[in-house]
Amino acid sequence: MQTRIQKWGNSLALRIPSAFAEEIGLAENSLVNLNLKEGGLVVTAAAGEKWSLDELLSRVTDDNRHREWETGAAEGSERW
Repeated sequence: MQTRIQKWGNSLALRIPSAFAEEIGLAENSLVNLNLKEGGLVVTAAAGEKWSLDELLSRVTDDNRHREWETGAAEGSERW
């Protein structure tokens, strides 16, 4: 597939087709690694994005929150 490099401020930008992005798990604001290999540019998804607790909790909604789970009476010497 061919695409064009475009000007973005003082830098150059490469538009990644959505099918390619989905294939390697990229979304808006994903971190990527850029490497030069044998005269070519290699773009790979950065492993293990780091999320803060605040970022994770901001995604919790009433629709995706799990209900409480009853596990039965305590057994042994647990204190509740």
